Amino acid sequence: MPDPDTPMVTLGPAPKIITFDCYGTLVQWYEVLLREIGATLAAHDAPGASAPAILDSFSAQGRRLTAERPHRLYKDILRTGFAAAFAEHGLTPTADEIERIASSPMTMGPHPDVPDALRRLRERYKLAIFTNSDDDLIAPTVARIGVPFDYVITAEQAGAYKPSRQLFEYAHRKMGVTPDETVHVAMGMYWDMKACHELGLRGIWVNRRGETGNPDWLPYAEVPDLTAAAALLLPS
Repeated sequence: MPDPDTPMVTLGPAPKIITFDCYGTLVQWYEVLLREIGATLAAHDAPGASAPAILDSFSAQGRRLTAERPHRLYKDILRTGFAAAFAEHGLTPTADEIERIASSPMTMGPHPDVPDALRRLRERYKLAIFTNSDDDLIAPTVARIGVPFDYVITAEQAGAYKPSRQLFEYAHRKMGVTPDETVHVAMGMYWDMKACHELGLRGIWVNRRGETGNPDWLPYAEVPDLTAAAALLLPS
């Protein structure tokens, strides 16, 4: 549950655009990837490895790979990162298995609370996605959400990944707003709340997994889902 002592987001000055992370925040990143990893582990008869451990290893690989230069596409990071993550656990999936996992973001659907919350927010604000993804990789995922977005900003467009300043500054320029005309809503503590703290952005952390936040990256409001985020942004 949200910590009652966590600073809450303020709506003054009034935001023009609500920006969202996509994977995990809006769509079922963990659920789909854990299922795909689990299928691969079952095919390799690997009782000593677990899908959550492999996904944790990928997350660490992702931090390293997205920080490297020159910029590489996210689909390549998915392939390289998952191959390395399995290798950390002594496993070598086939190229087809890695490709299936790396392509799975295109199949991710929204969390049940997401479409209704976005529809209500659209009545007052413009909506945008800021994603560590490629244009072609994210397009079918956004379509599955079923609610129009005014902007979809990708790492491919910006040539950089969150939490870098470069992606956020590129996005604000493209949307024609200043940072204080936005509120950023995201599940990612490292990828998103860190950036909000460093850039002085108003942030709402969607803590879907009951994790512990990082006090070094305050202030941010903490909510359990997008319904609660919309309640903060649409006060009665």
